[in-house]
Amino acid sequence: MTGGDEDQEEVLRAFHEAVNMTPGELEDWLGTDRSRGAGRHGDGGESVGHASGRRIVALLRTRKGDLDQDDLAHMRKVTGYVHRHLAQRPKGDVTDTTWRYSLMNWGHDPKR
Repeated sequence: MTGGDEDQEEVLRAFHEAVNMTPGELEDWLGTDRSRGAGRHGDGGESVGHASGRRIVALLRTRKGDLDQDDLAHMRKVTGYVHRHLAQRPKGDVTDTTWRYSLMNWGHDPKR
């Protein structure tokens, strides 16, 4: 990432607000059966969210100056997904729901 582009700063701010799990927490979560079972699965067997979670871990560990346009695009995608999914919150306790597990694959634990 280059310069002080305000759009890039906004993308980073929104991403870090949407992602409320640490890289270690997200990695641990992605290793669980509940994580692997949540979300829409593609041809490769891994859900879109699970694959995204692995990329989010890498993004969280990447220095700001080393982020490229593809990284920023994925950060925008993550932020959009989290916001859309939060708007679909089911009624009642969400602790053990696929809805929560899917969000956690994208780095956001709604129980926080």
